[in-house]
Amino acid sequence: MPPEPGAAYAPSAVPPLHERPAFQALRTHFEKVRELHLKDLFQQDPGRGAQLTAEALGFYLDYSKNRVTAETMDLLARLAEESGLAERVAAMFGGERINVSEQRPVLHVALRASRDSQILVDGRNVVPEVHRVLDQMAEFASRVRDGSWLGQTGRRIRNVINIGIGGSDLGPMMAYEALRDYASPDLTLRFISNIDASDFVEATRGLDPGETLFVVCSKSWHTLETLTNATTARDWLLAGLGGERQAIARHFVAVSTNQEGVAEFGIDTANMFPFWDWVGGRYSYDSAIGLSLMIAIGPERFREMLAGFRAMDEHFRMTPLAKNLPALLALLAVWYDNFFAAETVAVLPYDHYLSRFPAYLQQLEMESNGKHVDLQGRPVDHQTGPIIWGQPGTNGQHAFYQLIHQGTKLIPCDFIGFCEPLHPLGRHHDLLMANLLAQTEALAFGRSAEELRAAGVPEWQIPHRVCEGNRPTTTILIDRLTPESLGKLVALYEHKTFVEGVIWGIDSFDQWGVELGKLLADRITPELEAKLDPSLKHDSSTNELIRRYRRLR
Repeated sequence: MPPEPGAAYAPSAVPPLHERPAFQALRTHFEKVRELHLKDLFQQDPGRGAQLTAEALGFYLDYSKNRVTAETMDLLARLAEESGLAERVAAMFGGERINVSEQRPVLHVALRASRDSQILVDGRNVVPEVHRVLDQMAEFASRVRDGSWLGQTGRRIRNVINIGIGGSDLGPMMAYEALRDYASPDLTLRFISNIDASDFVEATRGLDPGETLFVVCSKSWHTLETLTNATTARDWLLAGLGGERQAIARHFVAVSTNQEGVAEFGIDTANMFPFWDWVGGRYSYDSAIGLSLMIAIGPERFREMLAGFRAMDEHFRMTPLAKNLPALLALLAVWYDNFFAAETVAVLPYDHYLSRFPAYLQQLEMESNGKHVDLQGRPVDHQTGPIIWGQPGTNGQHAFYQLIHQGTKLIPCDFIGFCEPLHPLGRHHDLLMANLLAQTEALAFGRSAEELRAAGVPEWQIPHRVCEGNRPTTTILIDRLTPESLGKLVALYEHKTFVEGVIWGIDSFDQWGVELGKLLADRITPELEAKLDPSLKHDSSTNELIRRYRRLR
């Protein structure tokens, strides 16, 4: 039965991870397969490379180069079922309050639902309001793009600067970089997030205030970094336009729910774009947080991206685990995290436009699943979220791949490639993809001492050149990088993160660990700025650092 409006969500009782039968079976199974080498697995099953795959929505997932067998995957799927995955998926899509520590629904899926969908929160369908905001965004974005929205001096907008932090910055920035080839060449889009003044200075360098629009993203209108940067932007604008305060309304818009704060800042609330407390920041760039992105790529392309999100949502909701792309990625992540004790995952997109994708996934996964208690508030006795890192190939091959190939740490890797290039320039794309495929082959199978001897390598050099292989990789091949495929890719990892959290029994949608540092910063700031030496009551290290900073500032 769904809860009464406003009622707390109570998931069905699930035993701690180590007590679930499938986990215990996996532990026994792990002892049998932990030393198996991928060379042996491929020799024993010549068809493995075609069998341990899944395909949907133009995505081809090859997980055959992972240290798993068919039995491993069956047991992992059983673990997901025993963890209550089906119930939790239904609860999320049904608008129940699965963010248990904040008693909120988790409805990023509503942001891309079709107009005729119905998703209820406390008995009210939220989809019409989502589309009202999307239409408001589209109308405004079109006016900026066609030049009918003019700045205070009567000139069109040529520069758009997004001011936000966390999901209000990483999301739209990542997506803009990914879709830069689809952006209007008449617009310059920049981002400010860091409270470091250098970020502001570089983002505004060379720009004309009369042709610049700021999109300020702060749900509460209280975010320290965002409001500090927005205030500096307002000062910069007014200094460049003769101090006319009415200029603010022509050069600033807000993504927020705090109408009073927005109005007090000087922004016309008719140009305030709301979103909702059931959208977490790291899941929000397909909401009004993506306004700057929509201005850059246009409403039509933005809606294509939403259609990609929606397609992956439906695939995740309806597809059995054995062929469910997000679920398969999550099962592999649990296997390495909780059995091999791998602590990191490298995400390696072989596309220059996805340069910010690993950073985006850092927030998505590490803020979601970096938890030390379960849904009932009990300490967990297993690893949760892995450390996510990476950068685009082939650059990474000349940096950190050495450690992946020959280091002492097990680092599972996700390789992401596109079959069709956006820029078919000579041999470039074939060389790029040859490197992707070669790296996964090399990591899996390595190069033995015998192979090196046969190649004539001097004996003294052989120990240094042996690559043991057996380094797991997952390859995701996608037809082409488009707004639609980007939406699918982001949703793929969103739902992967969710499945991981379900298996680990944690709340993937709160982020209380972020709060403590903010509270202490609020306490330290006046101590740094005080004219007279303050009475310090921190630990001895912090006290001495404050004193030293005050002497040298």
